[in-house]
Amino acid sequence: MGMKIWLFIRTTFMIALLTGLLMAMGYLLGGARWMTYMFWFAVIMSFLTFWYSDKLVIKMMKAKPVSREEAPELYEIVEKLSKRAGLPMPRIAIIDDPTPNAFATGRNAKHALVTVTTGILELLDKDELEGVLGHELTHIKNHDILVGTIAGALAGAVVYIAYFTKYLAFFKAIFGDLSLDRFIYAILIAITAPIAAIIIRSAISRRREFAADEGGARLSGKPWALASALLKLDEAVKKLQKEAEAKKKKPLGNPGLAHLFIVNHFEGDRVSRLFATHPPTEERIAHLREIAKEMGVEFPY
Repeated sequence: MGMKIWLFIRTTFMIALLTGLLMAMGYLLGGARWMTYMFWFAVIMSFLTFWYSDKLVIKMMKAKPVSREEAPELYEIVEKLSKRAGLPMPRIAIIDDPTPNAFATGRNAKHALVTVTTGILELLDKDELEGVLGHELTHIKNHDILVGTIAGALAGAVVYIAYFTKYLAFFKAIFGDLSLDRFIYAILIAITAPIAAIIIRSAISRRREFAADEGGARLSGKPWALASALLKLDEAVKKLQKEAEAKKKKPLGNPGLAHLFIVNHFEGDRVSRLFATHPPTEERIAHLREIAKEMGVEFPY
């Protein structure tokens, strides 16, 4: 319980920082009035994300909701794990894409959506899929799906507004509507705010991935299967990244939603760990080894 409270406090603080970045940009460009506008912008965006995150993600990712009859094995696994977790049965959707991945979204457990790609259904065996789906259901139980979506939306807003802030600052400075010191501060925050926003969003995601891995291992009872799934997903994603680069094709989805997936297929070897939305796979597997010891479950490799 103590860890959950600390995680809640930490996450709340980080989301407040994202809101603060938006307000700071507003103040530098238009004083207290624009700072207030940015505050309400953050509140409204968070509210819209809260109510419509599942619908927005379905539309953006072109996911197709499926019934028990359309995906019986997948439905059976999710239903079994949901009962173990004490969660209502979430809706299930499938994305027709070879990129192996999965994620959960929605404003709460009663309105949750678990989504998988056709690629992950083809790649993983039943045990491995149970581990992955247990991971996603843990995100639902820990309220990560809402936190992650709001953090992603606010971070995205900071990045886009910072981009326009830079040019607006130049425009206002040329026409004498912005003092030199405020112009310098506006440019500095326009440069640093997106970096800070991405770091904050990534920090929220990384911490919660470890907790979801533990939950997935305990729900499925097979920490070794989740570890095996993560290895397969990591290798497959890297292979698809290289193929996409060679063919100059875009990966599945939007980079702004990458933190929702169980593995981030937008991160390459050149991306700094500071900006990574997920912990390195080897660290996640080492963590699962420790969980397996606690559970008294043998790790076969």
